[in-house]
Amino acid sequence: MDGRILFVDDDPNILEGYRRLLRGRFLLETAADGHEGLAALQHKGPFEVVVSDFRMPIMDGIQFLTQARALAPDTVRIMLTGFAEIQTAIEAVNEGNIFRFLTKPCPTETLLRALQDGIRQYQLITAERELLDKTLKGSIQALTEILSLLNPEALGRGTRVIRYVRELAEKIEKDRPEELWELETAAMLSQIGCILLPPATLEKALAGEPLSGEEKQIFQMHPSIAFSVIHQIPRLENIADSVLYQAKGYDGSGIPLDTRQGEEIPLGARILRLVLDFDDYVVRGLTRGQALVQLKKNLDAYDPFLLGAFELILGMEARFDFQALSMDELKEKMIVAEDIFTKDRSRKLISKGYEITRSILGHLEKYQQIYGIAEPVKVMIPLKLSY
Repeated sequence: MDGRILFVDDDPNILEGYRRLLRGRFLLETAADGHEGLAALQHKGPFEVVVSDFRMPIMDGIQFLTQARALAPDTVRIMLTGFAEIQTAIEAVNEGNIFRFLTKPCPTETLLRALQDGIRQYQLITAERELLDKTLKGSIQALTEILSLLNPEALGRGTRVIRYVRELAEKIEKDRPEELWELETAAMLSQIGCILLPPATLEKALAGEPLSGEEKQIFQMHPSIAFSVIHQIPRLENIADSVLYQAKGYDGSGIPLDTRQGEEIPLGARILRLVLDFDDYVVRGLTRGQALVQLKKNLDAYDPFLLGAFELILGMEARFDFQALSMDELKEKMIVAEDIFTKDRSRKLISKGYEITRSILGHLEKYQQIYGIAEPVKVMIPLKLSY
């Protein structure tokens, strides 16, 4: 049997006919109306294909498939109806993003071909998603982690704020996989351009020290440098735009020097402006509460909706348990609460704010063997995690 198919029709005789016709060919699930169909998608999925009748009481096929698209965007949608109206077909395609539009009575061969085509389409969608999510994202994350370990001050900002980006995305309901992936990747790549800057200029900028006119101009170039690299990579165009506008104020101030302001600025850029500024204040020694106060002194620079959501997130820091641990006790997902140094404190290895990953643990283990590490290591542990 090849593929899981959901049929939605208010006629029990038609559903029984589908069961007989397709028995042994597919794994079949049926629903008597749109509400049952949505429940099946939510609790019995994933399905490769969903086939819906058009004429159903309470919720017609277009309404059902439109909601089905939001609930299970990868599932391929097919409309089957006895009313071959061109307007119905147009609405179905436009509103529900329908893959096929079939009319009753539908020849068995036509239905089977449509189902097989739908399954292949689903496989293409999910394969592309897996390639994008696992291969490209994994490569980018590995690259940025390596670079941040080599030069933590240059790329550490982006890596440190990823957890805030993730929590903000969830707070504003932008947590679909493709949305979250773009936002997290924009954070990871936001500081790529800093690598090409003079070390002295970068060190002064990240420490909050005053920059000369020339140094300020050079530092302001790093988003455009990063953009010039990222936008050449397929499927990273939106991410490149977010990185380019990361220093742009909600009121239109900042760089790039154009007329974009408010929601014309990419969402990823508005998030980056907020969380990166917050991170700068914390790294320079302010508490989270003090950093929030500083953000509020420049309200015009930030998306007010995002700032409100971010304040709620900061108010939930009690979800973390602060502990001082030995190296052997460190686990993935813990957050570094204070900078980690070699045992003689001659070299900083990891800046506070990092989420500990497998590669960071490996990095620390190597330094522990060669130089030793100053212990205990102070971390924040999300209370929802159990080790």
